[in-house]
Amino acid sequence: MLAVALLVFREVLEAALIVGVVGAATRGVSGRGRWLSFGLVAGLAGALLVAWGAGAIADAFEGSGQEIFNAAVLLAAVLMIGWHVVWMSVHGRDLAQRMRAVGHAVHTGTRPLYLLAVVVALAVLREGSEVALFLYGMAAGGAHGIATGLLLGLASGTILGLVLYAGLVRIPMKRFFALTNGLLILLASGLAASAARYLAQANLLSTGGGALWDTSWLLSDGSLLGQTLHVLVGYQARPTAMMLAFYVVTAVALAVSAHHVARRAARASTA
Repeated sequence: MLAVALLVFREVLEAALIVGVVGAATRGVSGRGRWLSFGLVAGLAGALLVAWGAGAIADAFEGSGQEIFNAAVLLAAVLMIGWHVVWMSVHGRDLAQRMRAVGHAVHTGTRPLYLLAVVVALAVLREGSEVALFLYGMAAGGAHGIATGLLLGLASGTILGLVLYAGLVRIPMKRFFALTNGLLILLASGLAASAARYLAQANLLSTGGGALWDTSWLLSDGSLLGQTLHVLVGYQARPTAMMLAFYVVTAVALAVSAHHVARRAARASTA
């Protein structure tokens, strides 16, 4: 539940940040509320289509192909989280500034008003589609409390977005994105390990031998804490060598990539 809430909170907050900044920068523009609302509805409709499509494809693969489909969804979620982590390590710090520039251009009349709907729709569609794919991947990976985590993340992200819009608090976004990026790297690594398990069950990948260790006596996978840590950081009481390899390679690759891209961007900005 905590991992689901974290993901949904992060995605909702990013969408709310974009909508809030663009809305604040276009105060007083006639008709801006209508275009913002249209963009919001269009983005949500697109995200729902993505969610429906994932469920329909899953039903088509019901049976012997279910493990392959689950692994494919998990790996796709890992790739999306990885791209998200790397992208936000560079662009998170200036996200609000760029959205404010869009709103200012509309406010001064140099850009058309319908651009508000386009920006909002794309932001909501992108974040909503990622949420849909992440949640399906988490369900395939054995997550519990998805509905509760979804509601908690949606409510907290929306409330914080409204508070930011009202200007009541200021959050150092650079530190916020750095913290959540680290948590998302661990989450992606756990999903990659679960994908390895499904591929092994479909006889498409070797397990690399039996379990490397067994900590079920200390913390079982079926316990509440074990299930929470499984989803949040990829905990497994009896991991195989292949699952551990997928976990470590994913974590190292994402951490190194994000650090490298951020350093290159920092050097470019000071050059």
